[in-house]
Amino acid sequence: MSTAIWESAAFTRTVKGMNSDRLPEIDPSDELVADVFARGCDSRSTLEDIAGKWGILALVALDEGAYRFNALRRRVDGVSEKMLAQTLQTLERDGMVRRDVQATIPPRVEYSLTDLGAQVAQRLRGLIDLLQGQLPVVLAAQATYDAGKQTG
Repeated sequence: MSTAIWESAAFTRTVKGMNSDRLPEIDPSDELVADVFARGCDSRSTLEDIAGKWGILALVALDEGAYRFNALRRRVDGVSEKMLAQTLQTLERDGMVRRDVQATIPPRVEYSLTDLGAQVAQRLRGLIDLLQGQLPVVLAAQATYDAGKQTG
């Protein structure tokens, strides 16, 4: 068992009140209890990586198919080369994006989604579709809010 499990809040909750000289049996479902609202939860940092402006757009664009770097940069209009590179590295580290380097001259690098990345991208696509479909409602709410700020 890794030391990270011993230090996790889930493990602490699981063995609370047990005699410390014997190792407890841990239900695998208790081992990695994620709570995104907890400050130290690993899922929070992954959510932050995905939910950033460029993370969402890169994932949804890659859900359309594999892209080379510059083609993806053109698809995600407005992202700088540096920000896209950082975003892709972070998403690759999180297991969302696959970077495939082909040994050609010049080297050809393609980015695509892993199975997990595809699942996340499909959910993000649903959110984007909802927001785009309800854009008139959003714009009306913004106008009402802005008008209230100007008079009040």
